Amino acid sequence: MAIELNQPALRHARALIRDGKVVRDERDDWSEAAPTADEENTFIEREGWTQYSHWHLGIDHRENRETKKAYSFPVGDFTRIHRSGVISAESRAGQYDHDEIRDALRALLELIDEHAED
Repeated sequence: MAIELNQPALRHARALIRDGKVVRDERDDWSEAAPTADEENTFIEREGWTQYSHWHLGIDHRENRETKKAYSFPVGDFTRIHRSGVISAESRAGQYDHDEIRDALRALLELIDEHAED
């Protein structure tokens, strides 16, 4: 399978959650919270492709790493992880049989919800 779990992005997401950099929104909020193409472009110009990749749990090694096409399953807005993004990505990963990514996203959701109880 070409799309794989992006391990650096997973580590980045876990760290943000542990640091409390999370928006505890609901699934339907992701359509409003997800970065626009212009916001993505601005972030890439400012921070570069490596930092951009850290916000996507899926990576396609067949694609050029300096294109958006290489990255999938976004989970945040470049400052915080969004619970809605994690839920949306988990659903899509399951729909397309990306089980490892789905399971990692499910674990992130559990981590978000555990930290909400603190």
